[in-house]
Formats: sequence, structure tokens, C-alpha cells
Amino acid sequence: MSPTSFLLSSFLPFLLLSSFFLIAINAQNLIYKTCKTSSKQDPNVNLQFCTTSLQAAPASHCADVTGLGMMSIRLTRYNLTDTRCYIKQFLKNNTTKKLDPYVKACLNDCFELYSDAIPSIKQAMKSYNSKKYFDANVQISSVMDAATTCEDGFKEKKGVVSPLTKRNNASFQLSAVALSIMSIVQSDHSN
Repeated sequence: MSPTSFLLSSFLPFLLLSSFFLIAINAQNLIYKTCKTSSKQDPNVNLQFCTTSLQAAPASHCADVTGLGMMSIRLTRYNLTDTRCYIKQFLKNNTTKKLDPYVKACLNDCFELYSDAIPSIKQAMKSYNSKKYFDANVQISSVMDAATTCEDGFKEKKGVVSPLTKRNNASFQLSAVALSIMSIVQSDHSN
């Protein structure tokens, strides 16, 4: 083996690893920068929640800001679907236990709210892809309202604790992140 080919064969893996490392750092920087801007512009966006959520999304290391917007909408959709399933299982598993009738009514209301929110978020994905940001904004805002309405239902009766607080907060936060990133994308496209 010649010294040149030895050098190339030794250096090539290092070069590849270095480039992957730089891509990962740039992606982390874009996510952090986007979330930082979002949290400054919108008090409903928590920097840590935004960063952690987007970093966990598949292919987020390859995305630009527009892609991060779609990922945030997709994460919201997954959260809505999972929460709807959770409510359904919660009601099913608590049929033998004596579930407070008020809590059961609230859970049924929440199930309906989340059921209605799923087509809205699917439509928001289509609107976002078509650059119909106003429509996507309205559709995502309705998802935020569903999470808030669900949580507020439990608060109407004193002493009732919502079993969905964490899930409702996550739905609200993911929707807020999506709206905020969409605002960034819109301002980037208008410049």
C-alpha cells in the first residue's frame, strides 16, 4: 500500500465522521435558534419543550425551518391521536371501577374534542404544504382550543382533578410551537 493510499484510507473515515458531526451540530443549532426565536415571540412556547420535541422528531437533523414547521404539525397530530387513544383506553379500563360521573362526562367530551381535532390537524398539514398559512393557522388554533376546552371542563367542578393535564398541556404546547414556526416561515417568505 502506498503512503498516499494509506493516508487517504485513514483520512476518509475521519472526514466522513467530521462532516456528520458538523451536520448534527448545525441541525441542533437551527432547532435551538428556531425555538429560541419562537419562545421570545410567543409566551405560550417553552424553549426547553420546543427544543426537546423537535430534536426527538425523525429527520429533524436534515430539516430547514419550513421542515421544522411541518414536523411540529406532525408531532401535534401524533399527540392528538395518542391522547384520543389514551382517553378511549382510560374509559374502557375504568368501566369496572366506580368512575365519578362528572369525570366520565368530561372524558367523553375530551374524546369528542380530540376526535374533532384530528381532521383539523390533518387539514392544517395540507394547508401548510400548500402555503395557505392563514388556513393552517385557523386549523391549528382550533386544536389549541380543543386542548384548553378539555382541561377547562375538569376545572368547572371544584375538587375534580384532570387525568389529562399533561397531555392537554403537550397538545397546547405543540400547537403553539407549530403556530410560532409557521409565523417565522411566513416572515421568511415575505422577505
